[in-house]
Amino acid sequence: MKRMRWILAAVLVLGLLPLRAGAATLAEAGKSAVLMDVTTGTVLYENNSHEPLAPASVTKVMTMLLIMEAVDAGKITLNDTVTASENAAAKGGSQIYLKVGETMRVSDMLKSIAVSSANDCACAMAEHIAGSESAFVDAMNQRARELGMRDTHFVNCTGLDDDDAAKQHRTSAYDIALMSRELLRNHPLIKKYTTIWMDTVRNGAFGLSNTNKLIRFYPGATGLKTGFTTGAGYCLSASAQREGMELVAVVMGAKTSQARNAACKELLDYGFANFAVIAPELSDVPGVPVKLGKQDTVSAALGEATGLLIDKAQKSSVTTQVSLEERVTAPVTRGQQIGTLSIKSGEQTLRQIPLVAAEGVERLTTGDLFVKVLRKAAMAKDA
Repeated sequence: MKRMRWILAAVLVLGLLPLRAGAATLAEAGKSAVLMDVTTGTVLYENNSHEPLAPASVTKVMTMLLIMEAVDAGKITLNDTVTASENAAAKGGSQIYLKVGETMRVSDMLKSIAVSSANDCACAMAEHIAGSESAFVDAMNQRARELGMRDTHFVNCTGLDDDDAAKQHRTSAYDIALMSRELLRNHPLIKKYTTIWMDTVRNGAFGLSNTNKLIRFYPGATGLKTGFTTGAGYCLSASAQREGMELVAVVMGAKTSQARNAACKELLDYGFANFAVIAPELSDVPGVPVKLGKQDTVSAALGEATGLLIDKAQKSSVTTQVSLEERVTAPVTRGQQIGTLSIKSGEQTLRQIPLVAAEGVERLTTGDLFVKVLRKAAMAKDA
């Protein structure tokens, strides 16, 4: 069964916006597929999206996520030197042919993983971060649980599935979309690597060519990761960004790379043609008067930063309406709700976002009030 989901103003509507030529292309493409909006996490299309399947090298989305988290946490830096172990150098499949004891910067290791799907670099990075590949895989599975990836069990950091143990290495199209979304949203630096078409490592001695052909041929492509083994078929997590909206399309188990690429392209085309994301903004909003406060007013800020996914046809009719409290009484705490921003399309309210105090305001003390009364009396006398 194929299902399409549209969430428009929190109402689920089925079957109104059919995928163009979807029955043919997607049916031929693979065993499962999903299209997700990166900003909101809304699923726009899914087909068999929760079946655990072999993901091949799309596994490395999680590998790259843990690398980027280690970089952003200060555990490692992009300029750190990584030494290839015997285990890393022995990895088969896609590789840059690391030699035992060879050293390379984290940045070049990450580039080789993102662009050329280098299994040897993935293993070397896993050992560099966690001490061993098995410890890194434990971290992968822990992170998967934290992200709500209920269909996933990782056995290695590469996606290689040529031994009996690796036959248990499984994830789903939906779970791939979840980890892809996390990587794209919170670690935008990864796009520096996933958008490379051709580059080199080893001071120009070894060439890299992106296995994701959409990077060159699909406008707005931002990544993300291909995969292929005989058991898994052709898999792809493809991301792209246009007009402030970023989408990730996942296809698993396609028969050919051409079918995989065509299906992801069609999913992305469908999303960009039919949906838009608007980011609520505040401008020219007056401060709210504060009674008994050490300052007279408090500024309003958005209580939520999440964008709103809408039917693209609604975009031109979207308006916002601000409603603020007449006044608040001190003390005012930072984050305290002081109003509401309503997003509307015509008479329909799409979402209401709380407006909160941008800063705290302390209450006047008895001494402050006494001084204030004296100042008012002095001003009245001078008048």
